[in-house]
Amino acid sequence: MHQTLLLLPGDGIGPEVVAEVRRVAEILVPDLKFENGLVGGASLDQHSVPLTDATLELARRADAVLLGAVGGPKWINVARDKRPEAGLLALRKGLDVFANLRPAYCFPALVDASSLKRDIIEGLDLMIVRELTGDVYFGEPRGIDTDANGYRRGYDTAVYTHPEIERVTRVAFDIARGRKGRVCSVEKSNVMESGLFWRQEVTLTHAEFGAGVDLSHMYADACAMELVRAPKQFDVILAGNLFGDILSDEAAMLTGSIGMLPSASLGAPGTPGLYEPVHGSAPDIAGQGIANPCAAILSLEMALRWSLDREKAADALYAAVGKALDKGARTRDLGGTLSTREMGDAILAAF
Repeated sequence: MHQTLLLLPGDGIGPEVVAEVRRVAEILVPDLKFENGLVGGASLDQHSVPLTDATLELARRADAVLLGAVGGPKWINVARDKRPEAGLLALRKGLDVFANLRPAYCFPALVDASSLKRDIIEGLDLMIVRELTGDVYFGEPRGIDTDANGYRRGYDTAVYTHPEIERVTRVAFDIARGRKGRVCSVEKSNVMESGLFWRQEVTLTHAEFGAGVDLSHMYADACAMELVRAPKQFDVILAGNLFGDILSDEAAMLTGSIGMLPSASLGAPGTPGLYEPVHGSAPDIAGQGIANPCAAILSLEMALRWSLDREKAADALYAAVGKALDKGARTRDLGGTLSTREMGDAILAAF
């Protein structure tokens, strides 16, 4: 049976970069079947909701899902539960993809594109494993109201359960075993009860399931500093939803451009993974044909590797991106002049 990849281009530059993903995939894996759907603002405009039940069902039936980006100023005044980002959160929750994998690696050709010195960044290769379906993004109660003194207040609840922490921690351990065998778990256990609980649960999970893995702990603010000071000290960083979101964007910029970094969101074995570039919808350049498609194309590489069991194709795609960069292919975010399509052409020419 043919495998199915569901494409959800979304908003902003999403349709532009996903178009390049499809071009590459059609050449690299011609037997792959494609389906298309709407999410985010595009879905809101057409269906009055940022994610329809029909699209979620398509995602559940697919072998993998690749999303472009959601959001933009057009929908800034929409009710929070109808905003494009709510569609992405609902997709993650609906697929129960609880482990977000965000690699930060530096292609040799882009070492000098980083804002950090060459000796700090050269050879960088780390993985951030971010818990994706808990923490303050989903915790209750939450809201904006007025307290007993008549003052307005806003609040969110950071909450985790034992199963939520155990399952994402086991994913981090499994990934570390295929790398250098080190996991650094980050939280704020010095000031947050949920952070202390996170540290306790990760430690307990390590005792039961962490054979062969060296576990360390670090406060999230210290980790943010160390990512800039000496990022190559890390192998796998494990974090909750909020801190993982922040730290992974910081790590992405170490490599020269957020336009280079993909991500994978994984659930239980046998369920479809959700793959997306980390750069967002970039509404300021949407429609101009200048967005860097590499992050989206490398998200396809992760889909081939993690969900579609096509390791050879994934290796070939990763190598092609590297070869294109070695030959000087650059979009504007990397200091070059190539359009989105021309960057796609350069990668195709490198096969």
